[in-house]
Amino acid sequence: MIKKKISGLLLFLAFSCGLSAQDQILSLPDCREKAIANNKTLRIATEQERVAYYEKKEAYLMYFPKVSLTAGYSHFSQDLHLISSSALSGIPTSITVPDLTQFGLPQLIPAGTEIPFSAGQTIKDELSKATTIDLSNIWVGGVSLVQPLFAGGKIVAANQIRAYALELAKSQADTKLVDVIVEVDQAYWQVVSLSSKKALAESYVALLSKIANDLDVMVKEGVATKADKLSVDVKLNEAEMALTKVNNGLSLSKMLLCQLCGIQISDQLKVADENIKDILLDEAQTDMVNIDEVIENRPEVHSLILAEKIYKKKERVAFAEYLPTVGLTAGYAWTNPSAFDGLEYKFKGMWNVGVLATVPLNFFTSSAKYNAAKTETVIKQLELDEAKEKIRLQINQSTYKLAEAHKKLQSSQKNIEKANENLRYANVGFEEGVVSPSDVLAAHTAWIQAHSDLIDAQIELKLCRVYLDKAIGRNLANVNIHPSLGKK
Repeated sequence: MIKKKISGLLLFLAFSCGLSAQDQILSLPDCREKAIANNKTLRIATEQERVAYYEKKEAYLMYFPKVSLTAGYSHFSQDLHLISSSALSGIPTSITVPDLTQFGLPQLIPAGTEIPFSAGQTIKDELSKATTIDLSNIWVGGVSLVQPLFAGGKIVAANQIRAYALELAKSQADTKLVDVIVEVDQAYWQVVSLSSKKALAESYVALLSKIANDLDVMVKEGVATKADKLSVDVKLNEAEMALTKVNNGLSLSKMLLCQLCGIQISDQLKVADENIKDILLDEAQTDMVNIDEVIENRPEVHSLILAEKIYKKKERVAFAEYLPTVGLTAGYAWTNPSAFDGLEYKFKGMWNVGVLATVPLNFFTSSAKYNAAKTETVIKQLELDEAKEKIRLQINQSTYKLAEAHKKLQSSQKNIEKANENLRYANVGFEEGVVSPSDVLAAHTAWIQAHSDLIDAQIELKLCRVYLDKAIGRNLANVNIHPSLGKK
């Protein structure tokens, strides 16, 4: 019994959690947060920033000495003989007795007699062995150290390039962050707009259905014609088709918003502003901005400035090709066999310290690289100037569009008042029988169009505010997507 109660409680909790997850309502900040957390482009930018960080650390290590260990083994098919076999053959193996009488000495052994010289062969063997180097097993090894002392400024420039590259990666990540937020805002307000239009379309269909039913009665009573009934039926079919299009558009917009937020794609998503009657609008910020300062603070401009600095340093790297490089070398090498105290088949080694200088003589190649680097710097300067001009134009366009959106909203609000009044008169006249059904349909169509225009004007004003904030570099979301560098 207790197990059944526990199972029932767990099932109820699971069902409750499923309902709460399904009925989750997302606000605009929630959608932004989810998109920032799950967007693949931002995650790629974060990893690129991490790569730039480690490349900067790698460049810093160029200041320090490089240490390497070398080891090798060789086997040769023949040995090395320092004395040739023809030279060894000159060592006698017998001695011929000379004529001693010519020197006044007694001739005990007849002259010309050959006496075997057994020690000759021994001397030949020992001499051949002593002058033969066994190459069947050769071992070599060593540890070397190279410390750069002067590289023409190449190392310093490389470190500065990596530092700028890290800042560039952060700036590009900020640019992508703004793009993601704008894209999410567009999708969010598109859902809100279509939701409001769906409610209008449903009310219009319900109204036309009611008018069609009333006309059926009026036709039977002879106070309306079949032509009036047919015109209402046509309008009803058009309204139902429009409702179908709005429903499809709303489902696709919700799916797009789900994809941007990194959640399961579904058309059942609920947004916080989906069913509001009137969209709350922020007050227009009329504070004057310094356009030149705004341009300098734009992430795109900051990226181009960093790119220009990088290519300036690449000029310095190319110029270093003209200059000599100087380095300190040190190491320890050992061999087996070794010849420090005769030929020994033992591991023995020695230390070495030196200075290595390299003077380049390929001036034609170096000049080509240097001129190419200077040209690339000029290109980046021109791209920076062009970007500033386009951003200035973008700010002015966004400002004008925001002012235009305000005027459009005011006009839409006035049209709503007129459409409401016109609809009221039409409904009263239709009930009194002094207004024809076609005039009532026209009044309702105008009322629907006025409310649809109001929704469009409100959404447009919201998005124009976002576009202007992006243009002037105003913070759209107080978030930090930059990784804790050095920690994975």
